[in-house]
Amino acid sequence: MARTHFKTVARAKRVSRIRKKISGTSERPRLRVFRSNKHIYAQIIDDSAGRTLVSMSTVDKEFEAGDGKDKTSAAGKVGELLASRAVAAGIKKVTFDRGGLIYHGRVKSLSEGARKGGLEF
Repeated sequence: MARTHFKTVARAKRVSRIRKKISGTSERPRLRVFRSNKHIYAQIIDDSAGRTLVSMSTVDKEFEAGDGKDKTSAAGKVGELLASRAVAAGIKKVTFDRGGLIYHGRVKSLSEGARKGGLEF
């Protein structure tokens, strides 16, 4: 239990360090990634207005469980679907916020899927 506490505290520190530098504007909102053990969630956020513009996750109704064979390919599909929603909402450029996670595996797959779907970052 103590080890889990240290992991969450260390991740919270990384998130706060990243958030000092990265902020989403109306011209270039922030693409935020959250990864749990089973699912992956992504939001495009306008920090100046304080609201979420577009969101997508593996628990979303539009996402079907058979879309990805494993969690990494499912994350790529989430990135593509998020990008299609963002382009439909008129968002082309975003700032990527990995949420204190390593840019590897599911996080990398999601970002590559978003780029493939038409987002620039």
